[in-house]
Amino acid sequence: MKQKILLLFVLYVAVSFARADEPFIVSDIRVEGLQRISAASVFTSLPINAGDNVDEAAIRNAIRTLFRTGNFDNIAIGSDGSILVVSVEERPSISEINIEGNDAIETDALLEGLEGAGLAEGKVFKRSTLENMKVELTRQYVSQGRYDAGIETNVSALPRNRVEVNIDIDEGTTASIKHINIVGNSVYDDELLLDQLELNKTGWFSWLRGDDKYSREKLSGDLEKLTSLYQDTGYIKFNIDSTQVSVTPDREAVYITINITEGDQYKIGEVDLSGDIVLTEEQLMPFIFVRKEQIFSQALVTSSEEFLTRRLGGEGYNFAKVEGIPEIDEETQIVDIKFFIDPGKRTYVRRINFKGNSRTADEVLRREMRQMEAAPAASGFIDQSKVRLERLSYFKEVNVETTEVPGTDDMIDLEYTVEEQPSGQIGASVGFSQDSGVLFGASLSEDNFLGSGKKIGISLNQSDYLTNVRFSYQNPYFTKDGVSRGFSVFYTERDLDEINISRFSTNSYGASMSFGYPIKETERLGFSFGYTNTEIIAGFGAVQEILASPRPDSIQFNIDIDSWFEQQIPFDFDPSTDVIDPSPEGRFLLSRDDIVFPIDENTPFAEQEFGPGFIDKHGDTFDDFTVTASWTQSTLNRGLLATRGAAQSVSLELTVPGSDLSYYKLRYNGQRFFPITNAFTLRLRAELGYGDGFGGDDLPFFNHFYSGGFGSVRGFRSNTLGPLATPARFYPDLDVARQIYNVGDADCSTATQIGELCDDGVTRAGDVRSTDDELSFVLLNGADTFRTSQFEREGNPFGGNVLIEGGAELLFPLPFIKDQRSVRSAFFLDAGNVFSTDCGSQQLNCFNVDADELRYSFGVGLTWITGFGPLTFSYAKPLNESEFDETENFQFSLGRSF
Repeated sequence: MKQKILLLFVLYVAVSFARADEPFIVSDIRVEGLQRISAASVFTSLPINAGDNVDEAAIRNAIRTLFRTGNFDNIAIGSDGSILVVSVEERPSISEINIEGNDAIETDALLEGLEGAGLAEGKVFKRSTLENMKVELTRQYVSQGRYDAGIETNVSALPRNRVEVNIDIDEGTTASIKHINIVGNSVYDDELLLDQLELNKTGWFSWLRGDDKYSREKLSGDLEKLTSLYQDTGYIKFNIDSTQVSVTPDREAVYITINITEGDQYKIGEVDLSGDIVLTEEQLMPFIFVRKEQIFSQALVTSSEEFLTRRLGGEGYNFAKVEGIPEIDEETQIVDIKFFIDPGKRTYVRRINFKGNSRTADEVLRREMRQMEAAPAASGFIDQSKVRLERLSYFKEVNVETTEVPGTDDMIDLEYTVEEQPSGQIGASVGFSQDSGVLFGASLSEDNFLGSGKKIGISLNQSDYLTNVRFSYQNPYFTKDGVSRGFSVFYTERDLDEINISRFSTNSYGASMSFGYPIKETERLGFSFGYTNTEIIAGFGAVQEILASPRPDSIQFNIDIDSWFEQQIPFDFDPSTDVIDPSPEGRFLLSRDDIVFPIDENTPFAEQEFGPGFIDKHGDTFDDFTVTASWTQSTLNRGLLATRGAAQSVSLELTVPGSDLSYYKLRYNGQRFFPITNAFTLRLRAELGYGDGFGGDDLPFFNHFYSGGFGSVRGFRSNTLGPLATPARFYPDLDVARQIYNVGDADCSTATQIGELCDDGVTRAGDVRSTDDELSFVLLNGADTFRTSQFEREGNPFGGNVLIEGGAELLFPLPFIKDQRSVRSAFFLDAGNVFSTDCGSQQLNCFNVDADELRYSFGVGLTWITGFGPLTFSYAKPLNESEFDETENFQFSLGRSF
């Protein structure tokens, strides 16, 4: 059928264009046979116009011109009277490309390669291009050691002159290396040379490393490593004479032979500069790392070239070229080196453009520039501007390109391309707790608010026992010089005493204002001024360090003392009544093991044993004004998940005259990254803190340091390491019910003493009751009844005034993750603890600074930057936990990274 159509087409052309070989003047042009291609595109390519006088040569030239467009399989041109008739047969277009069977080379990479060769959906199909692609793809697989790879192509016709291209790939298997032989070496033995190579013969762990799979690219890289080894140790004339790669008949095994000539070892002779030296030798020589009498090293020559180029670039010679030219003396085995300098013209920056910042305003990026427009193009300033953008934490990646301005030889444009990443954190929670009731929480933190570069933070938490509202704002460029200003306000109300899960409750509110001043490119000074009002409410059962127990509102009651008279009553009483007189000035109290009585109302028993608590000494309401000074330095390469550089900060916070409390806190934070290889980095970190009071005051317990958890010592529960508080006195061991003495009558009408237990069943303030397993008290105000079984017998974490923490992390890339910029994984070793320089006599787990009391843990952690903020997981194993430490192996957090 197709042959008949082609025959009819040829006959039509022969009849219609019988006069095409006779010259004529074209009055009009008609195009026939078009389906997808417009007539306008044909007219554009056709070198003949209406009114032209055409002959056979002009027609042949027009046919060749149309064929060069690649859109047609057949073209015929003739005449119909004075009308030029162009008849075409279009090539089909590619409707779809299907690739199956590929694994070693990804589909996207194959499609990209096909598009580069001219095969893509929507383009004109060319069979020759398909065949060339098949040959090239086969060559690519062979270069990977897949000698048995096979590729089949099939082209299916579709309606409307379209085709479907199907590519079926059989990648085969990669040939394994059975032996690598190096011939010609005498300076270095085979073992040392083979250790330099990435390729290796099949071994025990080859199935895991895959280093025995042959690849032409890997072999080329290994040959360069051999060359570098020799040339960096003085063998400047080292040469790889040949390489042979032999494949077994079954195409499953490869044998590699490398023939080398080592040559002699050379030393450095004279080192000099030549060419157009636009700077003085004193300015350039420090950037040359080769010295006379040194063993020749090509690596040092290359480094000198790079640093000289950068030094010239810093002076505006952006296209400078530096080449180290060796002059070899084979007799003396000395190499003289001249660094030839071609600075080119001094270049200036015409324009700085930004690309990729769809959310962040140009102004935010432009204010980080150290390279200015219309100024000499200094490579140092260009790179520094790039680093400053990376430190903002708004961008996952930053790249910069320089392009010459057309028509000039001394002007360039800079284009910074950024890839934005989430710069904020958002969270919300709703829940219910039997103790706390309905829980609601919401928080928003954004480092790049509305693309302005300003930072805001809003948080709200509400439950039956907690209300917390906080707002913060910071403008990093309050002035054009980079002076920052920020402020924050907060209100916090904790009523934990209501649900008996805490030894104290606090209500606090306050505000602060901060300023930051840049003193160097990588250093800043900060100053903050704040005010805080704190009210402490010590509920029943507050720990001894907060409020000595018993307290002035202790329980008062009457007891039968017949069996206690001889041993337990240390002061006068009325024996005729057998009842202790609970006068307003006197109180009798219970201890854990017996009944004791205070001798003086101004000296409660607990203070005699434990000393006064914080509230006993300072009261329960404080107005404090604080000043904080800080110094920070950072050379980190990124704002989030840095991998290079270092950062450290020191801060001092202290209260000023007029404050109710006098104290100070000194803190240090530091971290440094040490690249080990391109894939592995060592990170070391440290955090130190010290606080104390002055002017006779103590460091407030609510400003203590705490340790444990994320950012601290992982594997231990958050804030649980270090000193424990001394629990309040509770008395579960006394059978008080048998010692209660009823003074009143049955209906309590004559009861006169506070603390009487009457028969009417009415609970009055001061009553004491007991069952077999618990003791309950009724306070004087009659408001609540507390049971000792509701309180923990051991102290809660209380923190301390000395903090020592540190850690080491080995950062490693995760397998199967293409984009590692948003992910950090690490093996870690953490160490740290909190200490106190003023431990109470009864405090558990409290130590002065002692290296033997540091806690250690090791494990693995992962941080992932998500749209809701950093999501962090860790699994850690404590190494030396004590009986008082609370461990937690698996931990996770949303909103902080490690």
